[in-house]
Amino acid sequence: MGLRINDIAPDFTAETTQGTIHFHDWIGDGYAVLFSHPKNFTPVCTTELGAMAGLADEFARRNAKIIGISVDPVESHVKWKEDIRAATGHAVDYPLIGDKDLKVAKLYDMLPAEAGDSSEGRTPADNATVRSVFIIGPDKRVKLTLTYPMTTGRNFDEILRALDSIQLTAKHQVATPADWKQGEDVIITGAVSDEDAIKRFGAFDRILPYLRKTRQPHA
Repeated sequence: MGLRINDIAPDFTAETTQGTIHFHDWIGDGYAVLFSHPKNFTPVCTTELGAMAGLADEFARRNAKIIGISVDPVESHVKWKEDIRAATGHAVDYPLIGDKDLKVAKLYDMLPAEAGDSSEGRTPADNATVRSVFIIGPDKRVKLTLTYPMTTGRNFDEILRALDSIQLTAKHQVATPADWKQGEDVIITGAVSDEDAIKRFGAFDRILPYLRKTRQPHA
């Protein structure tokens, strides 16, 4: 069984480019974005880690730590960071986990059990399922999972947008519609009566009997 929304994110201890971490302790009382890539020194992954580095301040403003992982050793991560900076103009200052024994990849169902127990000799194709994203909340529960194919680089602006929605809807009884962005109208959940909605949000628009929209509440 793979990880599902609201499951407790598996804890682990791992070596990273910033030393040994104990994952739950590292997360602390904020959010975390754990994202994996198939292999260092490959083209799509290089652009992805640079893009995430460029958004690091945006995630920090949302009290969200970011951490990368692949089955390459830490020493390889350190060398690769120079290429990422050269190609994208962004320095990777967030930690990268060296999961050379594949333990974390398997723990998070990013590689099958039969993948073995060593990254030695593995090609990017061998690691094809390792292009995933997990958003984890302060309660250490999984809030979002996404997995992409080998040839499709991720849109990290979308991860940021999803985080905004997750954080907003954790505080208020609202949901966010398709293509929602920060500051746009939100949907009042069915658990809120019309009377309570007026008290909480003021005026609202009834689009359908079951679809009510209102202005985004303040955090």
